[in-house]
Amino acid sequence: MKKILITILALLCLLAGYLMLPSNYALRQMLMYQYPKINQYPIFENRVVEALSPHPWERAVAYNTASFADSSMTEYGSVAFVVIKDGKLLFESYWDDYSPQSLSNSFSMAKSIVSLAIGCAIGDGFIEGIDQPAADFFPAFGTYEGDTLRLRHLLTMSAGVDFEESYSSPFSPTAQLYYGNDLGGITFGMKQNARPGVNFIYQSGVTQLLAFIVEKAVGESLSSYVSRKLWTPMHAEENALWSLDRAEGMEKAYCCFNTNARDFARFGQLILNNGQWDGVQLLPEDYLLEAITPDATLFDSEYKEPNRRYGLQFWRLEYEGLSIPYMRGLYGQYVFAIPEKNAVIVRLGRQRGTVDYIHHYPSDINLWLSAGLRIIDAAS
Repeated sequence: MKKILITILALLCLLAGYLMLPSNYALRQMLMYQYPKINQYPIFENRVVEALSPHPWERAVAYNTASFADSSMTEYGSVAFVVIKDGKLLFESYWDDYSPQSLSNSFSMAKSIVSLAIGCAIGDGFIEGIDQPAADFFPAFGTYEGDTLRLRHLLTMSAGVDFEESYSSPFSPTAQLYYGNDLGGITFGMKQNARPGVNFIYQSGVTQLLAFIVEKAVGESLSSYVSRKLWTPMHAEENALWSLDRAEGMEKAYCCFNTNARDFARFGQLILNNGQWDGVQLLPEDYLLEAITPDATLFDSEYKEPNRRYGLQFWRLEYEGLSIPYMRGLYGQYVFAIPEKNAVIVRLGRQRGTVDYIHHYPSDINLWLSAGLRIIDAAS
C-alpha cells in the first residue's frame, strides 16, 4: 500500500510540474475555469474602450408597455433583452441580477466589430480595400498554389488555413486563444493549406489576424481605434472592456468585447443607418453593405451548398419574409438589425438552442425574433 501511495504522489507531483510549465498556461486556466462564461472578463486583463461622448437612448412613447411570455426568455438563461425602434428605446428587460449597466461578453459578436474597424481603416486610407494582400501587413501569409491570400478571404472566412474551431479540447487553437496568453503565437502559427476564396469555413483565428492587421495599419490599439471611430461617435453610454491575452497585450478580438445590451444595440442601429451616426459617415456605406451580404461565390462546407449565411464577419438569415443581418456569439449573444421594421433586437444570455439545419441558424433565434417582433408590432 505504501508503494502505491508513493507512486500516486510521484505522479501527482509530475502532473503538477507539467501543468506549471509556462507553455501550459492555457491548460491551467481551462482546468480552473472550464468552459467560457458571459461574465468572465474579471479573470483577464482588459483594455478600456472609452465612451467619450455618452448619450442615452431616448425612450419611445410606448417604452416597456408591451408584455411577452417570460418563460421563453428564462428557458435559455437570458440576462438581457432590448428592443430599439425608430432609434428609440422601446423595450428592455433583465434577469439574474443583470441591469442596464451590466457587462456581458460578446463572444463572437466581436468579429463583426473587427469587420467594422476594417471598414473604418479603409475609409481612413490605412487599408487600400478588402482585396489588399494580407502579405502587405504580414508577409508570412502570402500565396497558396499561386493564389494570393487577401483581406477579403479573411473577412469571409475563406482563408484556407489550418485552424480548428473547437472549445471542447484544451489543446485546440480556439481554447488556446481564449485561455492562453500568446495570441500572436497561435495566430501567426496558422499555415495556409488550401486555396483561399473557395470554401466558407468558420475560423476564429482569421479574425484575430484581421485584428493584428488593423493594429499594424492604423498604428494604435484595436480598442483605441474602435473607441475613436465607433464607440465614441455612436455615443455609447458606458466604457466597454476588451479582454487581452496578457497585461498590455493584444485584444482577444475574435471574442471578448464586454458591454451592456443597450450599447450593443448601437451596432445594430449603425447598420440601419447605413454606417452613419448623427449625419456623419463612420465607415464607407458600400463596405457595410458588402459586410452584411453573404458571399454566394463561396462553397459552404457545412451545408454543402453556396454560402447564403455569412458576409464580412456578419451573419444573415431569413425569417418570416424578413432578411436580417445580425451579430452572433457563443451561448446566444445576438444583435439583430431589421431594416423592414427600422428596429434592433438584442438578446444576451447563458445558453442557446441547437442548430436548425433547415434555416441554418440556432433554433433559439426564433424565440428572440418572435418576442421582439410582437413587441414592435404591439407598439405600432
